[in-house]
Amino acid sequence: MDPETTKPPYGLEGVPTGELVNRLATQVSELVRGELELARTELTAKGKRVGAGAGLAGAGGVVALYGLGALIAAAIAALALVWPVWLAALVVGVVVLVLAGVLALAGRSQLRRAAPAAPKHTVESVRDDVATVREAVRR
Repeated sequence: MDPETTKPPYGLEGVPTGELVNRLATQVSELVRGELELARTELTAKGKRVGAGAGLAGAGGVVALYGLGALIAAAIAALALVWPVWLAALVVGVVVLVLAGVLALAGRSQLRRAAPAAPKHTVESVRDDVATVREAVRR
């Protein structure tokens, strides 16, 4: 055997195995803690943006609902000039329900195609860490 290839890396000659195992356990523990902190930070930032966006979208939806109600009332009033009021309201109601069904199906389709909300950077970092550990173990 070549003495250079059996030499421990990083100047660890003469360090007892127990000490090396303790160092490894400490470093792995710190690495896991760091990765968990990164995931928490990333998810907290995403959560804040999602919360603000949802609040604004909800407020916009409420205002749009009032506007839609006014337009529906106008459509019923316009049709009531030609048909009885009950028939005008029935026709407009059916049209609105059909439109709601189409929109709901389109929304469901979009949700199915949405990517999972995994912490992307943390997953990549953990993959890099695992690759580094595997590389070090092979030496």
